[in-house]
Amino acid sequence: MIHMTETLAVHTIEGFLTPDETAELTKVLDEHLALTGWVPERPSDGLVPPGAAQEILAAGIERALPAIRRVFPSAAAATPWDYHDLGPGDRIDAHLHGVGAPDARPQRVARVAFHLQEAERGGQFYVDTCSAEDLWTGRTAGPGSAFLPGTRFAREISHEGRPEDLAALDGVPRTRWTSAPPARTAVVYGAQLVHGVETVVEGRLRKLITNLMDG
Repeated sequence: MIHMTETLAVHTIEGFLTPDETAELTKVLDEHLALTGWVPERPSDGLVPPGAAQEILAAGIERALPAIRRVFPSAAAATPWDYHDLGPGDRIDAHLHGVGAPDARPQRVARVAFHLQEAERGGQFYVDTCSAEDLWTGRTAGPGSAFLPGTRFAREISHEGRPEDLAALDGVPRTRWTSAPPARTAVVYGAQLVHGVETVVEGRLRKLITNLMDG
């Protein structure tokens, strides 16, 4: 059963991939990009990497699960990864995924972000925290839910959502926590956290993201 605190937690897995795995993942992705010619139309666009890349990342998740479960005990498996590629001027505005269907199974507990390449300046991942009631719906988990009964559910505010929702989020006072993890670190963040990526000023940010699901 998923506890509310899991959906609001942050954790890091240092050494998520080995240097050799990171080099091989970079090679596989570079070859795939050269073959497909994929270029994102907007910063939030993602590409599903090929099987060889997924296998490397899956091995990282399998090794990391015991450490992940110290903070996210409900985490049981990961979905296929998405690849994101951001250049100068690109950013991902603050947004909130929330829990769209609390009674569905399985449920997303958290997400994992792995930065394959950091931008030279800018491009930091962040989460925002706040005490405002504005971010929460009136829904609570009931009997039979994957969530502990009484769990509150946050609003869904997509970075490509309705202007009024984004404006409402912008109007909520928040405290920003910006990450600067060591190389080859994965950042794990709860499904009900406001998060985003600051503007890339110089260089290229290459990152991969997956969802952690309950059992």
